[in-house]
Amino acid sequence: MPETFVHKFDTPVFKGEVSVPLGLYIDGKWVDGADGTTIDVINPSNGKLITKIAEGTPKDLDNAVKVAQRAFDTVWGLHTPGNQRARLLNKLGDLMEQNAEILAALEALDNGKTFKWAMRADISHSIQCIRYYAGWADKIFGQVIETSEAKLTYTRHEPIGVVGQIIPWNFPLQMMAWKIGPALATGCTIILKPSEFTPLTALYMSKLIDEAGFPAGVFNLINGYGHTVGQAMADHMGIEKIAFTGSTLVGRKIMESAAKSNLKKVTLELGGKSPSIIMDDADLDEAIKWAAFGIYFNHGQCCCAGSRIFVHEKIYDEFLPRFTEHTKNLKVGDPFDPDCFQGPQISQQQYDRIMGYIDSGKSEGATVHYGGHRIGQEGYFISPTIFTDTKPNMKIVQEEIFGPVCVVIKFKDDDDIVAQANDSVYGLAAAVFSQNVTRALSTAHKLRAGTVWVNTANMLYPNVPFGGYKQSGIGRELGEYALANYTAVKAVQVNLHIKL
Repeated sequence: MPETFVHKFDTPVFKGEVSVPLGLYIDGKWVDGADGTTIDVINPSNGKLITKIAEGTPKDLDNAVKVAQRAFDTVWGLHTPGNQRARLLNKLGDLMEQNAEILAALEALDNGKTFKWAMRADISHSIQCIRYYAGWADKIFGQVIETSEAKLTYTRHEPIGVVGQIIPWNFPLQMMAWKIGPALATGCTIILKPSEFTPLTALYMSKLIDEAGFPAGVFNLINGYGHTVGQAMADHMGIEKIAFTGSTLVGRKIMESAAKSNLKKVTLELGGKSPSIIMDDADLDEAIKWAAFGIYFNHGQCCCAGSRIFVHEKIYDEFLPRFTEHTKNLKVGDPFDPDCFQGPQISQQQYDRIMGYIDSGKSEGATVHYGGHRIGQEGYFISPTIFTDTKPNMKIVQEEIFGPVCVVIKFKDDDDIVAQANDSVYGLAAAVFSQNVTRALSTAHKLRAGTVWVNTANMLYPNVPFGGYKQSGIGRELGEYALANYTAVKAVQVNLHIKL
C-alpha cells in the first residue's frame, strides 16, 4: 500500500492537518507503482524535501488504460446520462469548496504561489470551472439536418473514449480543472499525469473525486516523469485523445508521437511571449498596475504573461519610473505571508533558467533597469526584473522566460506597434491599454493572439475560450469550445422511403 503524507500547517493564513495519499490512483484504488520507485517533491521556498510520491511507469499506464476503457464501455460514457454526470461534477465542486483552504495550502507548499492568490484566483476559478462543465453535461447535442423528405438525417456528439491529460506545474489545480471538467462532462474516461514538481493538489483532488462517487476507472492518476509516463501516453494505442499544457518543445514531441502511433486527437496549450501595449491615451495609473499584474502574477510563471511591455514614446518617460516604483513595492517572500505578492520560482532548474536569461540580456547589451538578482539565502526567489535598451533580436525579447522578467520598449505609432507586437513565434495573448475604444479594438483585431485583453490582463473565465495562434498551441480550452475536444461527431442517415 502507498504511504500517506500528513502535514500540519501552522501559518498566519491557514492552520490545520492535511492528509494526502502518495500513490497512483487506478480503478478507484490507491496503489504503488510497478517498480516501487518514488519521486522527490521539493519545497521551492527552501529547497528541502516535502515528501516522496510513488513513481508510475508505462506498465502502470497500460493498466490504467485498460481500466479506463472498461469503465467507458460499462459504467460511463453513453451508459451514464448527462444529468447524472452533472450531479457528480456538482458534488465534486461542492467538495472542492469545502476543502478550498486545504487546496490553497497545498498549492502554496509545493508550488510556491501565495496562499492569498491561490484562494483568490486558482481555487475560486477551478471550482467555477467544474460547476460550469456540470452545467454542460446534459446539454451535449447534435442536429437534425434537412436532406430529403424521404430521409431522416441527424448528428450525435459522442464521447471520444479514453483520454490522456498532462498538466503543468504553474497552475496545478486550475489546469486539472480545465482538463477534467469538459472530459467528464462529455462522458470520457481519464488518465491524468500531474507534474512531478507539483502533484499534491492532484492527489488530494483524486480523494475528492472518489468521495464524490465517480465510478471506479472513470478517473485515474499516474504520477511520473514526462519522458517516461508522458511519452508513453503520447505513444499509447489505447488513448484516443491527449491534452497537454506546457512548453512548445514538448508539444512538438507529443504531436510527433501522436502521429506515429494511432493519430490520436491532440490539443496543446503552449508557450507565449505576450505584448502589453500602453497607448499614449491610456489611463496611466491603471495601465501601470495591470501591466505589472500581467507580468508578475504567479511569479511570471504564466504562459500568457505580458513580458513585452510596449509604451508609446509620448508617455515612456513618465511610465518607466512609475512602473519601476510599483514593481519595487511588490513584496517577494513566504507564500504564507498575507502581504506577499510573489513567492519563489518552482525549482532550482527553473531558477537557473531564468537567471540564464537575465545574464543573456546583460551580455547582449540590454540594461537591467531594476532587479535581476536573487532574493534571500534559500529557496528559489528572484527579484522582479525590468530590462530596457533592448533590440528586437535579443533572446529576452524573443524567447519565453517564464519568470518575473519583462522588457519595456518604446514605440511610435499604431502601425508600428502592431508590427512589433506580432513579431513573435507565439500568439497566446496580448493586452491593449487605451481610453479610445475605436483605437483599442482596432489594435486588438490586428493582433495575432488567441486572447486580447483591453484595459486589463490575465483575466480568465470558465465560459471564455483560451488558446493560442502560431506556436502557442492547437485548439481551445474553456467555454463551449472545449467540449469539441472530447467528442466525436457521428452522422446517422435513416432511409424512410427511398426505393432503389
